[in-house]
Amino acid sequence: MAKIAILGFGTVGGGVLEVLRRNAASVSRRAGQPVEVKYILDIRDFSNHPDAALFVDNIDTILADPEIKVVVETIGGTKFAYPYVRKALESGRSVVTSNKEMVATYGAELLALAREHKVAFLFEASVGGGTPIITPMHQCLAANVISQVQGIVNGTTNFMLTKMAREEMGFEDALKIAQQLGYAETKDPGDDVDGPDACRKIAILASIAFGHHFYPKNIPTRGIRGITVADIAAAARLDCVIKLIAWAKRDETGRVTAAVEPMLVPKSNQLASVDDVFNAVLVKGDMLGDVVFYGKGAGRLPTASAVVADVIDALKHGAKIHDSLFWQPSEPFDGLLEDPTPATCYVRVKGLPATVLPALYGEGELVSDDGSEAAYLVTYIAPRGLEEAARKVTALGGKVELELRQLTD
Repeated sequence: MAKIAILGFGTVGGGVLEVLRRNAASVSRRAGQPVEVKYILDIRDFSNHPDAALFVDNIDTILADPEIKVVVETIGGTKFAYPYVRKALESGRSVVTSNKEMVATYGAELLALAREHKVAFLFEASVGGGTPIITPMHQCLAANVISQVQGIVNGTTNFMLTKMAREEMGFEDALKIAQQLGYAETKDPGDDVDGPDACRKIAILASIAFGHHFYPKNIPTRGIRGITVADIAAAARLDCVIKLIAWAKRDETGRVTAAVEPMLVPKSNQLASVDDVFNAVLVKGDMLGDVVFYGKGAGRLPTASAVVADVIDALKHGAKIHDSLFWQPSEPFDGLLEDPTPATCYVRVKGLPATVLPALYGEGELVSDDGSEAAYLVTYIAPRGLEEAARKVTALGGKVELELRQLTD
């Protein structure tokens, strides 16, 4: 029998316990042995919980027990999770986590530590929740050279944009509903709506795809706060939708660029039809072409199911899994992985007549004009051109309210 410990008993930690018990026979068959939770680490009072006997409040109790083979970390953040995970790996235990912030920040270091101590460090649930993406990338696509990863990796913002499009609902109203349904944090929804959550996820995917560590601090990140119902209507007139896209690509020279940004997505694109809380990640391989992974990006049991699948892999394969799951360490740098490539761009400008926009931005198409604000689709412009046009807008007494690049294949 394999004994495991769960660190943190919140939504995901509780889900892991439930999945292991509800699907005990299936998990045992796949793992080759029964899997049982022996400890749950949480400093809160669970003395009235039916499983009160499992709870401990000190990581040392777990690390001192030779029966523990796998530690599951669902605490979140890095303050406690990172040192606990380091100690667990150093003690010769495999670790499974759903913690995207920790993997995006310390992934290369923890992978190297796992290999050094001949154990596994697995994190499928850190990116797609219950949707598998990490395992297919490092196993099924191992024969491919990946040139690009792009997708919708935050279910909260996708739900909100879907609400705004279907019901002509403003940002604040859509956010309130997302909070009421538990999709967005009530106190501070910034991780979702401002892009950090998606940024951490694309940093992990880029590290797997391109072979060395990419840090969130180096990835340009914008959220969806500036999107209005009028922008969504304008996108529809252009036969597009607006989605928060996380992307990373490597060109022929080996240069990697990446970003998280709201974008115009043509309705012909496979990502355009991904709605509500669903996620989708498109991976471009040189042999296979485009592959799309689609499913729910969050939720208690979907995420817990991915964690338990990693527990099974850790027990069955141990350190051998890192023959394919690894990337090289690297240092963060001063600057951003910005893409200098010209693109089609949507701009919304306030306080200037629409007639001046072609002179400021170049060739394009007027999308809307209500007298105080005008939206313009620029046919072809580089980021530096956008910056220069924005300076001219400001100099003339106007203000650029929004810039959206169009997603290309």
